[in-house]
Amino acid sequence: MAWLIAAGSAHAGGERAAPSRPRGLYLLCWFLGSLLTAFLVVPLLALTLSQSWTGFSDVARMADVRDAIVLSLEGAFLSATLAALAGVPLAYGLARTSFPGKGVVEALIDLPLAVPHTVAGIALLMVFGRQGVLGEPLAALVGLKFWGTLAGIVVAMLFVSAPYTVNAARIGFAAVDPRLEKIARTLGLNPWRTFWRITLPLARRGIMTGVTLTYARSISEFGAVVILVYYPMTAPVKIYELFLRFGLDQAASAAVLLLFVSLGLFLILRALSRGAPERENR
Repeated sequence: MAWLIAAGSAHAGGERAAPSRPRGLYLLCWFLGSLLTAFLVVPLLALTLSQSWTGFSDVARMADVRDAIVLSLEGAFLSATLAALAGVPLAYGLARTSFPGKGVVEALIDLPLAVPHTVAGIALLMVFGRQGVLGEPLAALVGLKFWGTLAGIVVAMLFVSAPYTVNAARIGFAAVDPRLEKIARTLGLNPWRTFWRITLPLARRGIMTGVTLTYARSISEFGAVVILVYYPMTAPVKIYELFLRFGLDQAASAAVLLLFVSLGLFLILRALSRGAPERENR
């Protein structure tokens, strides 16, 4: 530490040449990053290249496969919307307040990320199933059922994916300087207008990133959905059923179709999350 302070003092006393770029460090980072990227991309590329156009088009024309993909997209949209409505306020509270047990609350929010999704499905079944703590009275009182319905699919998706919205939004809010909010208050904005006009726009990129990850994670959910709902089938459940009934070929073709749809939507959402702040700054 002493040599670092001395070097800083010497630099303050006179101009010094800028240090050279750590090329070795960059090369090592890019090499290791390339290995990880290849590990993630090669299996998906092999899956895509293994499909013939005939087999892919045959599966794409199957009405039940298309319906399963549409159901997954619809459930993921509702799940991401609910995660944003409830998760963003929670993230703001965690980013701006301190209270006893805050670490416990943050750990509980992250817990679904560590729980196996089959375990999550069984836990949800105990609460939202036919004889569940909430499932039975809600079905009797208002007719809301979570088995065999879109509501159950949304519940399962939301449980496993909501932490992404909360964590990304919390990081986004934490990155906003609180002094900007105080300045806005001194200029006459009340707390609500300060939040809507200052804090929320500045944290939008983090929020959009979290919502995008929640949407993507919801589309791919299998374990919790198959235990709580199973039917109507979402795309992952349908692909598993095709694998059990017809083998690898049809399941792989349906998987490629879902991959293309999910990748397209994910790229669009990522572009929107990156472009929104830039448009506001113009």
